[in-house]
Amino acid sequence: VIFAGELNVEFTHPFFVEVLNSFKKQMGVLGYDLIFFSNEKFISSGDYFARSVHFNVDGCVIISGQKMEPTIRDLDMSSIPCIGVDLELKGKKSGFVMSDNFQVSSKVVEHFYLLGYRELGFIGSAADSDISNLRESGYVKAIESFGLTLNRQWFVHGDDFFEPSGYTAMQQLIQAGNLPKAIFAASDLLALGAIRALKEHGLSVPEDIAIIGCDDIEACKYTSPKLSTIRQNKERLGILAAHMLYDLINNQSGGGSFVVEPVLIVRESCGSQLNT
Repeated sequence: VIFAGELNVEFTHPFFVEVLNSFKKQMGVLGYDLIFFSNEKFISSGDYFARSVHFNVDGCVIISGQKMEPTIRDLDMSSIPCIGVDLELKGKKSGFVMSDNFQVSSKVVEHFYLLGYRELGFIGSAADSDISNLRESGYVKAIESFGLTLNRQWFVHGDDFFEPSGYTAMQQLIQAGNLPKAIFAASDLLALGAIRALKEHGLSVPEDIAIIGCDDIEACKYTSPKLSTIRQNKERLGILAAHMLYDLINNQSGGGSFVVEPVLIVRESCGSQLNT
């Protein structure tokens, strides 16, 4: 039996690689093989549904770090079973798994608040990134719920979730002056890029600016300072996606959704002593 996965993110991104590896192992246990569809520009049609029919796939996992393409939405609404990872699907034969992105942001703001930080900034991915926008919306809501002042000048965005975008976004904040006291980055790689920019300008983390990332990739443990982050249970996301897709393929469920609770991992980049 053939299984098709559509991947709309870079294979080099540690978060998606770990989720995909977990998914692949579990699908292998369940008796399925994987083929991959990409959205590279040299592919003329980009019609994922037509390609799925051509390869006679049993189901699709859809991983999309940025905006959902119309052709992905067409696949979601088709008769082919689909599971989205960090992507909300709405088709009759679809389901999705994701971390609770509002909880992600709430945990960050609560921790900053307890540490005494009141001037909070945000570094996100592209403006059309669904996941980045969910985290930003949750962040704004949490800031307002704590009665803090929201300063949109401290909210900047890169082109993606990777380190160079975090570096460029942080440069924008530095050049604008009047920096916030703490920043939440929508991914760990964005956070690491921001830290690199701060160091180049002689600023220290967390002494001058505290930073928390998101994903808890392996590199967080080895950076200087070690990066505080929100851990998403990548293995669980992959296993859940596999079992949900298996059930859809075998008509044992009608779709649905699972939201996995995130965990705050406190390391050196935001301090660890709560002002309680």
